[in-house]
Amino acid sequence: MGRLPRVVAAAGVAALLVAVGLSRCTAVDHADGDAEVMATGLEVPWGLSFLPTGDALVGERMTGDIYQVPAGGGERTLVGNVPGVEAVGEGGLLGLAVDPLFVHDSFVYAYLTTAEDNRVVRFRLAPDGPGLYDLEVLVEGIASASVHNGGALAFGPDGMLYAGVGDAGVPANAQDPDSLNGKILRMDALGNPPPDNPDPGSLVWSTGHRNVQGLAWDGDDRLWATEFGQNAFDELNLIEPGRNYGWPVVEGEGGDPSYTEPQVTWTTDEASPSGLAIAGGSAYVGALRGQRLWRVPVDDGEAGEPEALLEGQYGRLRNVVLAPDGTLWVTTSNRDGRGDFDEDDDRVLRVTP
Repeated sequence: MGRLPRVVAAAGVAALLVAVGLSRCTAVDHADGDAEVMATGLEVPWGLSFLPTGDALVGERMTGDIYQVPAGGGERTLVGNVPGVEAVGEGGLLGLAVDPLFVHDSFVYAYLTTAEDNRVVRFRLAPDGPGLYDLEVLVEGIASASVHNGGALAFGPDGMLYAGVGDAGVPANAQDPDSLNGKILRMDALGNPPPDNPDPGSLVWSTGHRNVQGLAWDGDDRLWATEFGQNAFDELNLIEPGRNYGWPVVEGEGGDPSYTEPQVTWTTDEASPSGLAIAGGSAYVGALRGQRLWRVPVDDGEAGEPEALLEGQYGRLRNVVLAPDGTLWVTTSNRDGRGDFDEDDDRVLRVTP
């Protein structure tokens, strides 16, 4: 389904895409092992999305700051701070998504935790210096907690915006049809449920999720998602509208036809899968506890045998996003209180798949 018509308001877009103030740390542009380091000195970078120029927007979970990282390396620049971010536990500024029509409307979307809830917002970046304007709340009232906030945010090939929402530490939310928690949501550019959702009056696209932090589409427009398990099994799922993925009744494979089985499972010490990108017929999954980048063939809608990359080289890997040039950009999460870090952490990496 196509996007709803919107008012075009692109004044100052070109000016936005130039540097708007030096960062406090210079990016490192050199080959380092199997990855190229694009930026250093970030504090728990989480959201990552690309401008039409190829530059990346990178959000810090803890501070709510958003930086522009040049596609070719060089100094990153502060472009704004999202107001109202409350970085409690695993919450804060989570997913970022640049509007596919950015050259016309200059919108950026964010999934964030506030003092009251999790919500999806959109805004424009000030063209003449760090700052945001025209901030609108699209979806609010999503329960938040110190854990399981979800946070994946991405535009699909259908032009709709998808959000992965955690169960907020209440497993029953995932099976509660009146709760947005423990779900994958699908909305239009204004935060409304599209009429071709499973329930035309609801944002819910799929149910039975514990904590979804990665969403990506393969070459045939199939949606895949990463899923944090509890004590036993993490998952990579092929998402279909209206399906129930089992949490909290099932963790991993359950053999119950009422629930959709995962395509891949890992033990929780191997993965804790967060970000997800698909390139060249393979899914790339950032592993936090597993401290590696998993590559999984996903041809023909079926997942193959996972292969571990970058194992132990950069610590906890959070987000993975496909760049316009076909490379993968990966963020580390070593300053989140659960990892070991050095003076260059956290980093943004570029990997050639």
